[in-house]
Amino acid sequence: MEYYIIFPNVDNGIKLNELLKASKISVTITPTPREATKCCGISLLIKNSSDLPVVRECIAQNDIEIIDIFELAVKRDPKRDKFC
Repeated sequence: MEYYIIFPNVDNGIKLNELLKASKISVTITPTPREATKCCGISLLIKNSSDLPVVRECIAQNDIEIIDIFELAVKRDPKRDKFC
């Protein structure tokens, strides 16, 4: 499973990204998956579920506004980025 933190605006996403990286939590800024919400924007991708308690604590302690943490099964397209 992968976990996407969805935000109401980009500023909250950038702020949380910086805080989590400073805490040595592996995060990636990524487009918000269509399965999570139809609105466009960024989300933060967390691949390790064991990081979620630290992430939630960081959100609460720093008053970061989020919409949700969306859980999505990993699905990879083996033909993506292949040009031959």
